[in-house]
Amino acid sequence: MKCRSKISFALNASKPSSNQKHHVTVREARQIFFSQPRIRFAEKGRTAGEDVYAAFGQTLGGRYLSVFFIYKPARKTAAIISARDMSDKERKAYGRK
Repeated sequence: MKCRSKISFALNASKPSSNQKHHVTVREARQIFFSQPRIRFAEKGRTAGEDVYAAFGQTLGGRYLSVFFIYKPARKTAAIISARDMSDKERKAYGRK
């Protein structure tokens, strides 16, 4: 999956965000999509064609994040589920890219 094409982002405002728990702003979560993130398949989605992916990247402020999202190809939308700081293992793997 490549993020080179125009993509929009969706957040479920009625659901409490786990991003707050991890102290990640929506702005930071979006930023990693524009800094050549590593994207990998995480799991098959409940709706056909809407799978869950993990994006690993760096914010403009230098923070390394893991962002989990559902990509909806019909609308070219990434619905961000969760964002958190990368674990040490993820950070090491990201550094080898």
